[in-house]
Amino acid sequence: MKKIISPLFLLVGCSLYAQEMYTGKIVDEQKQPLVGAEVFWEGNTESTITDEEGNFSIPIESGKNIGVFYENEEQLFPLPSDSSNTITFKSQLFSTDINQLKEVTITDRRPSLRKVNSPFNAMQMTGKELLKAACCNLAESFETNPSIDVNFSDAVTGNKQIKMLGLTSPYILIAEENIPSVRGASQAYGLSFTPGTWVENILITKGMGPVINGYESISGQINTELIKPNNDIPFFLNLYGSTDARVETNAHYNHRFNDKWSSSLFLHGNSRLVKNDHNHDGFLDNPLGEQINVMNRWQYQNIEKGWVGFASARYMKDDKWGGEKDFKPSLRSLQKDVWGYQIKTERLDLNAKVGYVFPEMPFQSMGLQLAYSDHDQNSYFGNRWYDINQKSFYANYIFQSIINNTKNKFSLGSSFTWDQYRENLALSSATKEHRIDNSAGIFAEYHYDNLTNFSLIAGGRIDYHNRMGVFATPRLHLRYNPWKDTTIKASVGRGKRLANIFAENQNLMASNRTFMIATEHGNFEDLNPEIAWNFGGSIAQKFRLFNRNADLSVDFYRTTFENQIVTDIDSSSHQVLFYNLEGKSFANSMQVDFNFQPINHLQLRTSYKYYDIQTDYLSGRMMQVLQAKNRLFANAEFTTHEAENGAHWRFDLTYNWFSKQRLPSSQDNAIHNQWAAFSNPYSTLNAQITRVFSKTFEVYVGGENLTDYQQKRVIFGGENPFGQDFDSSIVYAPIFGRMIYAGLRFKVL
Repeated sequence: MKKIISPLFLLVGCSLYAQEMYTGKIVDEQKQPLVGAEVFWEGNTESTITDEEGNFSIPIESGKNIGVFYENEEQLFPLPSDSSNTITFKSQLFSTDINQLKEVTITDRRPSLRKVNSPFNAMQMTGKELLKAACCNLAESFETNPSIDVNFSDAVTGNKQIKMLGLTSPYILIAEENIPSVRGASQAYGLSFTPGTWVENILITKGMGPVINGYESISGQINTELIKPNNDIPFFLNLYGSTDARVETNAHYNHRFNDKWSSSLFLHGNSRLVKNDHNHDGFLDNPLGEQINVMNRWQYQNIEKGWVGFASARYMKDDKWGGEKDFKPSLRSLQKDVWGYQIKTERLDLNAKVGYVFPEMPFQSMGLQLAYSDHDQNSYFGNRWYDINQKSFYANYIFQSIINNTKNKFSLGSSFTWDQYRENLALSSATKEHRIDNSAGIFAEYHYDNLTNFSLIAGGRIDYHNRMGVFATPRLHLRYNPWKDTTIKASVGRGKRLANIFAENQNLMASNRTFMIATEHGNFEDLNPEIAWNFGGSIAQKFRLFNRNADLSVDFYRTTFENQIVTDIDSSSHQVLFYNLEGKSFANSMQVDFNFQPINHLQLRTSYKYYDIQTDYLSGRMMQVLQAKNRLFANAEFTTHEAENGAHWRFDLTYNWFSKQRLPSSQDNAIHNQWAAFSNPYSTLNAQITRVFSKTFEVYVGGENLTDYQQKRVIFGGENPFGQDFDSSIVYAPIFGRMIYAGLRFKVL
């Protein structure tokens, strides 16, 4: 380590001068500015986005071509020789007759995981990154990303949960094309409802997100951009199968009617129909079931008049069941001789977006987002049931312009959210929870960029909620480049949300714990809104190591709760208690990343994370359960030279190490159903090999948990699953062993 750190500090010490920036403009063949085009230096991992006038600013890197990525096309340009620094982006997809498709293939050479040059501490995962693992849905898309922690939520449903900055997904604003999507009723399983092949890119923002997207974000934001009809290829097919008996099919059909209208049809189906019990505990390792997912998207754009619009409709039906090997699903059977569960979900999503760029003022635009969803889940776990229906409507209007010049930009808007919840449950006793939540708010955001070394985004919103009243949400983000190749970012902000305690803790239903609201009256209404402040920042340094590109970054974030709904599974191993925080609750997160390219075509990414997460429970202050305090991550990606027809090999290897984790108290259980106070450290290894035969066909084979590490016991009290000791929620490591998968991808370009 000394040999690495010393050259770094020597470089920093010799580079204490203001960072030079290159400013320019991107236009199309009609000399109209390209808004939202991505600009980067060839071979670099950092990029920036053009503004409403097509202008951009990026730290200078001498001797390199400048790259532009726009609407799924990438082009490299030498620096313009004239003083205007204007680059003309000429689309290669269409000839002069825009309805006649040219026979060209676009090759994306950009890094698949890269930082975004903005005041937000954001990182973008492209579709290429999602291809590096067995990515079948959004919940499985983060295995190669060190910023997100992924683990199984319990030992029977096969569901995966994610964490950011040490906090679970309810504290992350998860959006689809900037429309909040995984929330409320879909919080537990919603990430598995978006197939990975539908995703164009994912933007991960640490800390408070922008106020434009709402007030609920606390630890971060994940925004998924789906493939746009105007950018999609005519046909795509993905077939997948694995040794855990899972098979999957994805097909995309796209048609461009003319230069204004295009449409895509996305089809997804997966099933698992073979029972597996490799650990011989009498329970299925994975759920059986099937999912059907269909979406139709339409896109309209009229560049001359400044209009662009999207409309989509999606229907999803998901049915999964599991439990003891002899269990046979029959909804509402509530059997008492064989334990099992079944979760049946149907969901309908409708949304529309329309945007307008003023032709005479390309720096000025406005947009309207509308979304409706109907989520219906019927489920039971053993002899207990839980049903929830959520109908939601969302509207968001945004107006953007400048103040005098493009250094000073602002956004104004208003939003409205309406949610109707109907919950029927019998966990400790039969209960009905019917309620309506609605909120209306206004927001404003100011963006300043001096186009050299400093930018900020200051925002705030005021909302009225029928259960939370009137409240304010302030947020501030800063970026500063004190010297060459160094970037400092900082943020602070406030978030507020209402906890949906039953929907968000469905993993605990796969146990026989009784659910209790431990407040004065024991009512749902006694639980106050959750309020938290998040602040932190990062520093990143790029440098040359052994004459090769490298970068080092460190970030630290702290989340402090004014109020939190404490989910207490420590006071009793037979209960889960919910109550308002009395005392302190905080989460400290530190992450150190080191990335290095030792040779051509080989990219190494390493990361270390440290967590300190503590809460005052009824029994005193304790660390968060099922959370490793230390984690190591390493990823190696190697790609061979690409032949003229696109043929090449891709190799990917991911290693994770997790330190011990605190386990909740089990003192109320019988001796043989008790567990240790802490788990053992463990590590996992995933790998994938892809053979690309041409620009249209490739096959891949890979494996997860190749070290075959398994948690020794994942179900407690399984000999009597209707007894009070039964619990399948104490999961800290892989619950089944090595898994091998294979698949193919076929495209029509």
